[in-house]
Amino acid sequence: MSCFQKTITVTTTKREELIDITKQIERIVQESGILYGLCNVYVQGATSAIMIQENWDTSVQEDVIDLLRRIIPRGVWRHDQQDGNGDAHLKSGLVGPSETIPIINGKLGLSTWQNIFLCEFDGPRSTRSIVVTVIGENSVRLNS
Repeated sequence: MSCFQKTITVTTTKREELIDITKQIERIVQESGILYGLCNVYVQGATSAIMIQENWDTSVQEDVIDLLRRIIPRGVWRHDQQDGNGDAHLKSGLVGPSETIPIINGKLGLSTWQNIFLCEFDGPRSTRSIVVTVIGENSVRLNS
């Protein structure tokens, strides 16, 4: 079993946004040389998340932000007394910091309509660090 790990950085420009990072992750999987295994994408930060979502129509990403704003409004949480971002922490926790995608024949096992998104809930940020870990095999093993 082989393991490959790389960290990428992304700059965000809005307080809340979904940023497509699929191409960067695909390059890392290709660079790893792993043909069959798993790719874990993990964002380091308590106010951001990783999500697999529709890639064709940007209204889906906008709907995600709108839904989270409705169910987790800004400015009503105890943590807001500290630094005004209680909602960002809750949104991040609800969505989650990582996704794991199968690697099939050297490519991410996403469907036609799926992409990987960094979810920013407390931006803009000059740097969001995302750790990409690829584990698996670089050849096919046949069971006998």
